[in-house]
Amino acid sequence: MHLVESGGGLVRAGGSLRLSCTTSGFAFDKQPNDYAIGWFRRAPGKEREGVSVISISESTTTYSDSVKGRFTISKDNAKNTVYLQMNSLQPEDTAVYYCAARAFPLTLSLLEYEYDYWGQGTQVTVSS
Repeated sequence: MHLVESGGGLVRAGGSLRLSCTTSGFAFDKQPNDYAIGWFRRAPGKEREGVSVISISESTTTYSDSVKGRFTISKDNAKNTVYLQMNSLQPEDTAVYYCAARAFPLTLSLLEYEYDYWGQGTQVTVSS
């Protein structure tokens, strides 16, 4: 499986960005599609943390408390792409954002060690 992130950039506080994670290796709308795809981020000097996850087969989602109500994860089955819409961005959201995938998820975990496939990351910088 191959994951490619895009959509990062520089934005002012209060602004919005939409990240994309384009995948290859399986089709979202065809069996087997029992995968979870998550967004993680690593801020300068901090450990990588889980932000949001979506089940490809069930379309269920989960969010970390730090982004709940501001970020929305979604998917486009036709494009095999997962999006992260980020609104009301704050300087503390500055980080490298990664998407990751895991097969046969029992839960929508935000723990990075449970994910097997990773993209290269995209930088998001929020200025105050």
